[in-house]
Amino acid sequence: MRARLTKDFFFESAQTLPKVPPGHKCARMHGHSFKVEVSVEGEVDTGSGWIYDHARISEAMQPLVAELDHAYLNDIPGLENPTIELMAAWFWRKLAPQCPGLCEIVVHETPVARCTYRGD
Repeated sequence: MRARLTKDFFFESAQTLPKVPPGHKCARMHGHSFKVEVSVEGEVDTGSGWIYDHARISEAMQPLVAELDHAYLNDIPGLENPTIELMAAWFWRKLAPQCPGLCEIVVHETPVARCTYRGD
């Protein structure tokens, strides 16, 4: 049996988008209440009844959330142009080595705007 686990994480950050057209409102400093969904997929172990412990996802995400929470994203290496598309890929690169079966990252910047990333 295959299944997918998804855990949600939250942080608050400020940003500017330096590559938007002149006059675009996102060129000014602004902030978001971000939500990141991390999904892993795999075979359910018949003994334990799970793919693996949810805590492993939390352990991998904890230092990333700590680095981003209440930070200016543009100062984070790899997030100099912190669009949600580039943020999703940044999370993927950081998490893939630690989260076997990583299959999807979703970054929400507002309740109605999000980016889904499934690797390169």
